[in-house]
Amino acid sequence: MFANKNFVDILTHSKIYQDYERAFTDATGLPVSLRPVESWQLPHRGKKSENGFCAMMAERSGSCAACLRMQEQLSRTARIEPQSLTCFSGMSDTAVPVRLGDNLIGFLQTGQVFRRKPTEAQFSRMSKQLEKWGVETEAAELHKAYFATRVLSRRQHEAAVTLLRIFAMHLSTVSNQVLVGQQNAEPPMITRAKEYIGKNQGEALSLGQVARAVNTSTFYFCKMFKKFTGLNFTDYVSRTRIEKARNLLLNPNLRVSEIAFEVGFQSLTHFNRVFKKIVGESPTEYRGEVASAA
Repeated sequence: MFANKNFVDILTHSKIYQDYERAFTDATGLPVSLRPVESWQLPHRGKKSENGFCAMMAERSGSCAACLRMQEQLSRTARIEPQSLTCFSGMSDTAVPVRLGDNLIGFLQTGQVFRRKPTEAQFSRMSKQLEKWGVETEAAELHKAYFATRVLSRRQHEAAVTLLRIFAMHLSTVSNQVLVGQQNAEPPMITRAKEYIGKNQGEALSLGQVARAVNTSTFYFCKMFKKFTGLNFTDYVSRTRIEKARNLLLNPNLRVSEIAFEVGFQSLTHFNRVFKKIVGESPTEYRGEVASAA
């Protein structure tokens, strides 16, 4: 449907995510990152809140490889529910899945913490493992960074994971608005195209029609539109229509079929399928959920 990496990049640069990232770190002292599902890179590398010991390990090939293997394992095990794993040093990392409808697009990740106070014996075992990998470090500096690592109680750790779980659900809810409304220093051509789509979403829309409306070739428009929105033309139009449908579903006097045709779908079956794919539930389920929350 779209490139997870492109979309996660758009979300990461959105105000709602950046505000949350700042608030989470200020409240917990922990790093948090949003990474695409297909990326196994070290998620907190270079962040101000990155753990000092982990930063040292990331600079050395043997230990960095071990950290990357842990990211791969987290990617495999956290696809349904949040998962926490413990690395060779005894520190924990946690990944919380982020979904867009039925699609897993990435993980909210935190960690680089101990869940119990480290001991000298534990440090000694870890140091011996580094020696086996051929990792050279200055002993005093390594010891200082290791024991300066944050220690969370079980309750504190569960609270941090709960915050991430709640935000992951919120991201799923607002992601379509972010995607449809984002303006990532986009060219005027893309802004005009989005305005045109918004005004004419109830009509049959084609790529060529919109390209002509903004005075450019179909090929160039297609390429630039995907680059600056993270979506191809068809997916963007569908999301724009679904966003309007969500607002219309707040009116209990409108039938679902009426809403489907009002926003530009020619088939109720197609509308239901696209709505569930984007929102994660059917229009009827969404309307019932909104009504019960009112």
